[in-house]
Amino acid sequence: MMRVLIILSIVFCHVLGMAQSVSPTATVSSSKRKGKFYAMFGYTRCTYSKSDIHLADHSNKYYPETGRYHDYDFTIYKATAHDRPDFNKIPDVVNITIPQFVVRGGYYFNNKKDFGIEINYDHAKYVVDDYQRVHVKGTFNGNYVDKDTTLDPRNFLHYEHTDGANFWMVNFVKRWKLWNPSKRFNIGAVVKPGGGIVYPRTDVTVMGTRLNNNWHISGWIVGVETGFRVEFLKYGVFEFMSKGSFANYNHVLLLGAGGGKAHQHFFTGQLTMTMGIMF
Repeated sequence: MMRVLIILSIVFCHVLGMAQSVSPTATVSSSKRKGKFYAMFGYTRCTYSKSDIHLADHSNKYYPETGRYHDYDFTIYKATAHDRPDFNKIPDVVNITIPQFVVRGGYYFNNKKDFGIEINYDHAKYVVDDYQRVHVKGTFNGNYVDKDTTLDPRNFLHYEHTDGANFWMVNFVKRWKLWNPSKRFNIGAVVKPGGGIVYPRTDVTVMGTRLNNNWHISGWIVGVETGFRVEFLKYGVFEFMSKGSFANYNHVLLLGAGGGKAHQHFFTGQLTMTMGIMF
């Protein structure tokens, strides 16, 4: 992801340089020019609803490090979870994509910049709270369980999407100007409904066996983002947004190929700040 951001930055700077080097006589009148691209980068905080998580592995595989066979099919009910912002990594330029970052890339269809389309990526992190009391129902090696228990991360279950719960969405963008004191500064209200896929990398420990799995398409997401957009100094753009979405993870990998699977769904709320350029 860091490599992609660097490439995008180089392309954007090149495009801006070409635009500034064109002579006034060769430029197209602003009244005839149609459309405008923009790209933004920023950070987000997330909150999550409770979620029922179903986990199953019928491989009956033996794990020598724990001395256990994995043959289970159970659900934990109303599990709580939190985000992991890691904002302390922001000052370290090498690690600016470790925190919960977001990327936006869009295109306005007209000169009014009031309607467009956007690719919307959120590197959100989802961590189930360790040591919480939950109700568990299902089977473990043929034994049926229906009781409250503690999520012990060492001996029972630890579950997180922390190399990203990774929301990829395509949004329609509608914008209304609220204040336009000059050509170089304006403030508008923005609404972005859309949908897409979830592409997590799940770090999970089941009964003492851990695996930080591969990235994979795991389900779908729909949501809407709304807030304020500030455009300044011809090329600058800043957004402060709130976002609500519903994410359905219907194919989460647990212990690799031939191993377990999980599924869950939850609602999420976000506050996001981004800054970027238009060209």
